[in-house]
Amino acid sequence: MTTTLGTASAAPGERDTGRLEVGETRDGSPIGLPVAVINGTKPGKTLYVQAVSDGDELNGLGVVRRFVPQIDPAELAGTILVVGIVNYHAFQVAEHRNPIDDTKMNRAYPGDESGTSSERIAAVTFDVATRADLALDLHQASTSRMINEARVRCGTRHRLHDRCLELAKVFGCGHVLDQKGPDGQLARAAPDEGIPTIDPELGGCVGWDERSIRIGVQGVFNVLTYYGFLEGELDPEPQTRASGFEQYGAPAGGLVTLHKDLGDEVSAGEALFEVTTPFGDPKTTVTADSDGILWRSRRLPQVATGEYVCSVGTNVDTI
Repeated sequence: MTTTLGTASAAPGERDTGRLEVGETRDGSPIGLPVAVINGTKPGKTLYVQAVSDGDELNGLGVVRRFVPQIDPAELAGTILVVGIVNYHAFQVAEHRNPIDDTKMNRAYPGDESGTSSERIAAVTFDVATRADLALDLHQASTSRMINEARVRCGTRHRLHDRCLELAKVFGCGHVLDQKGPDGQLARAAPDEGIPTIDPELGGCVGWDERSIRIGVQGVFNVLTYYGFLEGELDPEPQTRASGFEQYGAPAGGLVTLHKDLGDEVSAGEALFEVTTPFGDPKTTVTADSDGILWRSRRLPQVATGEYVCSVGTNVDTI
């Protein structure tokens, strides 16, 4: 059966690309998100993949442009639906939020077809996501530094929690953050419609990070193999899970020196970072409140009072 997504249309054994209309620009020109359909020759599940719902998070797009041409539809069972760039307006100006309505796109789901720019885009892409059996919403830690991890955002009491957690383990970044996310995230809204969905956070950088892109591509192929889209068997690797997340800000302004690297274990009471004057005189040292792993940190050394410095994943175990 032929599968369509916007102007993309693929019969069994075919791949096609096109545009998915989501509104108009300020000069009245139509806005079309870049989309792809890969339709296998055999029946099977449907996987939805989207990237760049935050306009400066490009590693997910790096994954999309790598894995789509690698898949031979003749060897595929089922269908893959891809929206390569969700936050059209933010991507055009390399900003995180949609500049049309100053909205973070991944707080707008399930969207509103008669709402703001972001809500309309969210509604259109949510309709695509709910056509699928599984969904991957590819992100990164904006321009901060972060380990590669997959986020389960539906909450531990959700009826689909175990299936979302399984999907995160299969994706195989090495780390999983298993913590209920804010309202409006795709990885929170789609499970309410019965779609296991995760939010892989592929590192954090300015532009591309080749290592994180490779991990993301492998994660997509892990999912395709484990869930029967491609032939083969996959035994998921153990993942380090954190179910808590503590953020630390600077109690004083100055220059930050981190005492830990990303992924390092941290003990409660251990120094996380120091703030000094421009001349190297120490001003303050911040220690960890809990045991955990250094999960994320700012990229630039200069901070103002109260500005974000780093995060620690806590309540750590292995799944």
